[in-house]
Order: sequence, then C-alpha cells, then structure tokens
Amino acid sequence: MDYFDMNRRVTSSDFDFPDDRNVYYTKRGRSGRGVGIITVIIVALICSMVGSGVTYLAMSSVNPTAEKTVDTTPALSQNPNLNQVVTKYEIVSTDSPVVAIADKVSPSVVGIVATYSINDFFFGSRQSGSEGSGIIIDAENGYVVTNNHVIEKSLSTRSNQLLPGAQIEVILSREPDKRYPATVVGRDSETDIALLKIEAKNLVAAELGDSDDLKVGELAVAIGNPGGSKFLSSVTAGIISGLDRDIGWTSEEGNVYTLIQTDAAINPGNSGGALVNSKGQVIGVNTVKITASGYEGLGFAIPINRVKEITDSLIKDGYVSRNRPWLGVSISSQYTEAAAKQFKLPIGAYIVEIVADSPAARAGLKVNDIITKADGKEIKSGDDLIEIINQKSPGDTMKLEVYRTETKETLNIDVIIGDERT
Repeated sequence: MDYFDMNRRVTSSDFDFPDDRNVYYTKRGRSGRGVGIITVIIVALICSMVGSGVTYLAMSSVNPTAEKTVDTTPALSQNPNLNQVVTKYEIVSTDSPVVAIADKVSPSVVGIVATYSINDFFFGSRQSGSEGSGIIIDAENGYVVTNNHVIEKSLSTRSNQLLPGAQIEVILSREPDKRYPATVVGRDSETDIALLKIEAKNLVAAELGDSDDLKVGELAVAIGNPGGSKFLSSVTAGIISGLDRDIGWTSEEGNVYTLIQTDAAINPGNSGGALVNSKGQVIGVNTVKITASGYEGLGFAIPINRVKEITDSLIKDGYVSRNRPWLGVSISSQYTEAAAKQFKLPIGAYIVEIVADSPAARAGLKVNDIITKADGKEIKSGDDLIEIINQKSPGDTMKLEVYRTETKETLNIDVIIGDERT
C-alpha cells in the first residue's frame, strides 16, 4: 500500500528576478522601504543589525549546495546612512543531496518477482504473481530483505517451502533483464519481514542506519519499484513525517508494532524497498500506505532496528521465536460431528494441511488424519485441540490418538511441541 506526492518543483522561472540575477532579502529598517522575499527556496538568511542599518544577503542563484564567499566592502551607493555588508553566494554545484543518495543506495535495492499457480473453478489452473522490492543487506551471502506479503502466496502456509510451480526471483538494478532464483531463508508474517538468498557476484550491500536516532522533519528518500520492475529503482523524496505511529498493527499477545511515517511517495511495488536518510543509510523498509479517500502522503516503513532483530533470528534459526506452543497443522472447520456420522468416520480434528518441517510433520502425522484424543482427552473439534496445545510449552510432549483414514487404523503418536513460527 502506498501514496503520491503532488508537490510542484519551484524554479527560478517562476519569479521575476532583476537583470543581475541577484536576490536581496531584508527587513524594513529606519531607512524606509525594504525589498520583499520573492522565493521559497532559501539557502540562508542573515539579518543582523550593523550600526543603524541592516545586513543584506545577495545570491547569484538559489541552490542549497552553494559555497559562500564574503565581501565586506561597504555598499553605500543606495543610502550613505547605511553600513551594508554584502554576502555573496557562488554556485559551485547543482547536484541535490538526493542525487548522491540515489547513486549510493540504488545498486542495493532490487526487484522481487513472485509467481504461483491459481486453481480456478471456472478457468482451471493459471499462473499469477506479485512484484515488490527488496534490499541487499549482506553481499557476501547474498541476503535480501523484503516484505513477507510480497512472496507469501508462492509459499506453503507458514513454511519456507515453495508451492508446486511457484518461484521467487530477484532483479538487480544493473541487470534489469536478468532474474536470479531466490530461496527463502526465513520469514515472519507477524512483522511482515522475509529474508531471501541469491547466488550472484559483485553485489552491493546497503549501509544500515539507526532508526532510533530519527527526528521528525529530516530528509527521507524512498527507493523501490512502484508498479513493479517496469519502474525499477525509482526514487522519491520527502521527510520523516512522524515516528512510532500506531496503525493498528498488533501481535497475538497484543504487542503494538509502530512504524515510521513519511510523505516520500510510496506506491504498490515499493513494498520491501528502502527508506533512506540523508547519509544514504537505510532506516526503514517501506511496507504500507493509506489510500482512503481524503488522505494523501501517508506512507509507512518498518524501522530498520526492528528489521535487524528479525533478520538476525531468521539467519540463525530460520524463523522468529515467539515462545508459543506450536503443532503445525491446519484443521478443517467443516468436519463436524454431523459430517463424521455422514461419512462414518470418528469424531475429531480433521487435518487438512501439515506445515513442512513442523512438529506434526516430524512426528509422522499426515493430511486426512483425524486426531481423536490429546493427552487422553477426547477431541471433537479443532478448538478442543487448540485448547490443549495452548496449555503446553515448546519442548513438551503431547500424546495423540489418531485415526488414519488411509489405512483405517488407530495410531498412538507422541509429538514434541515446537516454538511457533509466524
């Protein structure tokens, strides 16, 4: 989710400058009428009293990268009663700081293309996909951070395994016509962070900043791919509009995740891209924008300090520890007591999906198994099973009685409860 910046750039052609192209700034003094301010871009404004007069600022052009030279020769031709000091600004560069930021960071921002199959009742199987952005954070190991929502439809539920026919690819800004296959190191749906790995040479890692040092009003530059790879490495600029913004993003425990607010334009496809400070350091991962009617310029980024914590856990363990008990199965909500009687099957929790490398998978549970008892207690629905799992801690053993529909036999299976992966 993202937004648009409609501000028009002000140029010298918008104003009627004097023939010598100098602009004078002053306040009304004892000498009478002063010269008014006629532009909105100000390099510096010096208004100090000298004797009974005022100080004038003269600029040969309006540019924030000018260097200053001082001429203290009195300029008395206009009024001999005024002691005037003229400060001259000579333009030595026309580059904006955003140019240097883009040059530094753009090689580290990549395109992400995730494709997957959709099975449609009317049209059958067809390919679909999503595009976003990513940031190279480790050139040696080929690590790329992005948003989980950019890639999640290509993966099996709550796992890092690609679905059949799905793939995730990375596009480097230096090679827009080439795609590098990516593997998923780990992902965390709760914080919307995913970590990918690619095999490529001469990668350029972004420099990461400190999001705790941000101040409202400082420069913010967004780099990403609005609309997808067609607009690879687009750059927009604005400011940090707010910090610690609560937009209703909470964990299951009620922990509130706050975000950085910016008015730098963020659009669909920017998700996973970089929010950068004036030093060319990444201080956030762009993720959300507000597009409701009546709102404009409300984009949000995940603070980079939180991203560092998540990616460190993903590199170490492949997932983020929540210290919550986890079995790793999906239970059908349609398998009721009435359905069990209709199909002449035992009442219980009917498994419709098992997460790869989960506690359930390691214990040997299978899709279409029906869990009829847990720790000796009868299970009549998924809610009954969840209630018992929530009483456990990661590492505990849970004893299950399982009816295997495939062989029509009842099995006793011990499962070691895991630490939930989100």
